[in-house]
Amino acid sequence: MKIDTGIASEAEIVRAKLVALIDPEKAVILPRFFKTGPGQYGEGDKFHGVVVPKIRKAALEHAGASENDILALLYSEYHEERLAALIILIAQYQRGDGARKEDIFRLYLAHTNRINNWDLVDLSAPHIVGAHLFGKRASILTKLAESRDLWERRIAILATHYFIRRGESRETLRIAKKLLKDPHDLIHKAVGWMLREVGKHCSLEEERAFLDAYASVMPRTMLRYAIECFPEELRAYYLKK
Repeated sequence: MKIDTGIASEAEIVRAKLVALIDPEKAVILPRFFKTGPGQYGEGDKFHGVVVPKIRKAALEHAGASENDILALLYSEYHEERLAALIILIAQYQRGDGARKEDIFRLYLAHTNRINNWDLVDLSAPHIVGAHLFGKRASILTKLAESRDLWERRIAILATHYFIRRGESRETLRIAKKLLKDPHDLIHKAVGWMLREVGKHCSLEEERAFLDAYASVMPRTMLRYAIECFPEELRAYYLKK
């Protein structure tokens, strides 16, 4: 039997803050934007209707929340509460010592079923998975890239954004190659985006070498994202492949 002490948990406090920030218009728009309808990738997800800057502020006011409180938020049916949990995890990872970073990395991978929309992945994967694997063996990315779960595959490629920002493209190109035949549009967009980032932050020659090898077989959406910043003539060249 749970005894009511009258003291709210940090998860309950964060939840109450988010409810107080609800924008009714956003509560209508966000479920459509994140494709929550039947058969769509975010099917069944629920939204309070709170924008990211306000979620971030509310979450960081509780950056010292316990693991139990973080998991309570992560297992919420509401998208914004799961996002708040990830923002807290990132903050704790960035200030943690080696042991704490390892704990957070393992916790993250144990609960990928709750990191279940593209914004949740994009916000968190580089700062936890990418940051933890940088400079180490990244074989876990292979496992994630080969997963049947859409969001784990997106975690695999988005984690490498951390590497790209530090001038390292090898893992991005390796995972991109593994995902060339992925059936989902959200993976096509993510891989194309990371290839574009390779060209911007690492080496345009490396991006072009990858495109020279695979442009003719990669999904068109992936290719279009990858060449988005190219001059018009160069875009046309790759689109003809």
